[in-house]
Order: sequence, then structure tokens, then C-alpha cells
Amino acid sequence: MKMTNITWGIAPIGWRNDDIPEIGAENTLSHVLSDIAVAGYAGTEVGGFFPEPKILNKELELRNLCIAGRWFSSYIIRDGIEVAVKAFREHCRYLKEVHADVAVVSEQTYSIQGTDKNVFADKPNFTDAEWELLCEGLNVFGKVAEEYDLKMVYHHHMGTGVQTLEEVDRLMANTDPNHVHLLYDTGHIFVSDDEYMPLLEKHIDRIKHVHFKDVRKEVRDRCKEEGKSFQGSFLAGMFTVPGDGAIDFVPVYKKLLEIAYEGWIIIEAEQDPKKAHPLEYALKGKKYIDEVLLPLNESLLTNNR
Repeated sequence: MKMTNITWGIAPIGWRNDDIPEIGAENTLSHVLSDIAVAGYAGTEVGGFFPEPKILNKELELRNLCIAGRWFSSYIIRDGIEVAVKAFREHCRYLKEVHADVAVVSEQTYSIQGTDKNVFADKPNFTDAEWELLCEGLNVFGKVAEEYDLKMVYHHHMGTGVQTLEEVDRLMANTDPNHVHLLYDTGHIFVSDDEYMPLLEKHIDRIKHVHFKDVRKEVRDRCKEEGKSFQGSFLAGMFTVPGDGAIDFVPVYKKLLEIAYEGWIIIEAEQDPKKAHPLEYALKGKKYIDEVLLPLNESLLTNNR
């Protein structure tokens, strides 16, 4: 579904979770892509279970779907720039073959998102030297991505060294805006900082990819009180699709329209598919888009006349 300069997609993570492969393992590629098409989205991001490009491209073409991008776990701090870039280049080759637009990068050195540690209290922090190395490496990543006609977008993420607004500020201040872009994720910044508009407003010029993820605040608060891990929190139902949680996406979407944002908005919600039927929630997110967000396009046009 494409309108003006924004393309709407939905992530496969509602069907199958790369961090916990047994969750949703019964959902085949054909099942996932068909659900996405039935729900009316234009595309998706590459999941860990997606096949090699030739097979994937055929499945996408049969359903008139596109690929927005794919997650890349970078280890610039742990492995050094040269080793990290080699792996990233392979990642970009795959993305170019499936005609993607962005390469989503998250530095996973010291990450606790896949552990049983308290994600609300035990996040890692980088030293000054590690920050310098990370930013230098990301500048290189950005240039490599452009060789494959991609934009490199950095994903601030719970349980990592770039999670809070303050950390995103530092990353943006010390990387080249011509090559290093930002993925804005409503859910991660809200869980982390209890706010989501300041990051959007402060770094709007760097944002080239967007994840609309809602948060059930009461579940977030309970998970925080219990000291749950990242995985434990999303399995408890902390995340959901837009319109089903505490985030008001109207001001977020208005801001993106005001600056004529061009690119993907991906609906994303890590949930247990046995508890949250994937197609049901994909349709619920689409209904919110159609009934609450898309009418804002016309009102903005009317106000600008």
C-alpha cells in the first residue's frame, strides 16, 4: 500500500522470532508472506528464516510484495572494523539482490537483549574509546551500503549500548550525516525513556526508516518492576501493534508528513504468535493506519491549500 511518499510494511517478527526460533516455527515463508499480502501491506523486512534471493524474489513477486530491509548484528567494537565490514558487505549483497532500500544495523557488542539479564537495569555502556571505534566503523558501513544502493540506518535498541536518547544524540553527533542514518523505533525509545517525540523531533533530519511499535504500558511497568529480560518482557506482551497500546501515533505521523518523510514505515511487534494471532494483529494494525493515520494526509493537504 503506497501513498504519497510513504510505504507501509509489517515485520515478520509477529509470526516468527529470530531470537527464539522455536516461537512460530510452524509459520512457513509462504504463510507469512500471504498473510502480509492479505492484510494489505506493501512489503516486509527479511527474517532470519527467509531463503536465498532467487527463491525469495519469486515468492515476493507472486504476492506483489517488496523488501524494505534487513537487521544486521554488528560487532564493530568486539571484532574491529575490518572484520565487521566484511560481514556487512555480504549482508548488503543479499539486500541488493532482493531490491531492498535499507540495511538496519545494531551494535551487539555487550548486548543483553538475548540473555536473561534485567533489560531495564543492566544495559551495557561503551567507553569513550569504544564510542570512537563504533562511530568510525558506522561511517565506513554507511559508505559500503551506498555501493549497493542502500541506506545504512542505525537501530537504537533496548538492551544495547545505544538505547537512550542521550546515546542516540552521541551517535548522531559523532557520525557523518551523509552516510549514517537513523531508524526511529517508537516502541524501543518509549520503553527506554518513557517518551517518543523528543527523539523524533531532535533527529528528524537523520531518520530514513521507521518502526511503528506500540507498548502496553501496564505490562512494561510490571516487567520493569519484576526485572524481566528483553525476551521475557515481549513474551509477557509488552509490545503490540499501533492502536493497541499507550503510544499516540497521530503526532508522530503528523511530524513525518510535515517534513515529507520518504521511505518505509514498518509495523512491528514482538509477540508470541500463540497468544497474539499474527494475521489478526496485522489486520488490527492496518485498520488503525486506515482509520486513524491516513485521514491525516488529506487534512494536511487541506491546511496547506
